[in-house]
Amino acid sequence: MSAVTTLDSSAAWASATRMVAANRDLLVAIAGVFYVLPGLAGAVFVPSPAMTPDMSEAQMLAVRQDYYANSLPVLLVLSLLPMAGMLTMLVAMLDTARPTVGQAIRHSVRALPTYFAAQLLIALGILPVSIALASVLALLFGDKLAVPIALGVLLYPIMRTMLVGPVVAGEGVRNPVTAIRESFERTRHNAGRILLFIGMAAFVFLVVYGLVMMFVGVVLVLTFKGEPQRLLGEGVAGVLLAVGYTYFVAMLAAIYRQLAGDAAGPAER
Repeated sequence: MSAVTTLDSSAAWASATRMVAANRDLLVAIAGVFYVLPGLAGAVFVPSPAMTPDMSEAQMLAVRQDYYANSLPVLLVLSLLPMAGMLTMLVAMLDTARPTVGQAIRHSVRALPTYFAAQLLIALGILPVSIALASVLALLFGDKLAVPIALGVLLYPIMRTMLVGPVVAGEGVRNPVTAIRESFERTRHNAGRILLFIGMAAFVFLVVYGLVMMFVGVVLVLTFKGEPQRLLGEGVAGVLLAVGYTYFVAMLAAIYRQLAGDAAGPAER
């Protein structure tokens, strides 16, 4: 059995920030195409349904069902674009050939079916377990405790499959089962460290995001009204989310590289 590498969060973060800095122009273009523009398109063409406080639960459910029934094809396309964007970023960061944007996009398009299939298999494996676990816990502890406990338990398989994207993009794996198995192997004995690393970064991002959006919201309320206010707010939120997601992908690439034994790959030199 091969030796297990222990994740060093400080080194992984340093590696992630170097990769973002080294590929800044490339990542800005990818983030704009795959995150910001789809987000704005969704805000314009399939805006979230309006809910009012006086609606009953049945009315809100009916509104949501109608929304998804009418918008599902567009929402599906808009959900695939961020997946392709993540794979494109991973190719840009992990490929030793230092590809152009076009080359990275072509590589990611070829990898997208494998990644999508792997995520579908993971969901099909986790969902039945989560439902059964929540049902058992509800009998033992009640509904209020059952859901958070079940979600906490399910974080383990989610962390173990966190590196499916880097495996598909970085190794050219085209079998989704192999990609999942490789992710499990890479993350062996490191699920807790990965959760702590990503969880801390997510907490910091959410705090910054909330403060910035609070300030932006006040400014927009004072300067714009109606639809321009909504679209500008969506645009600012989209840019912030694109920046956060870019660093998240860089963190995945850094974790993958470190656990693969390559502490400083060519994409950050």
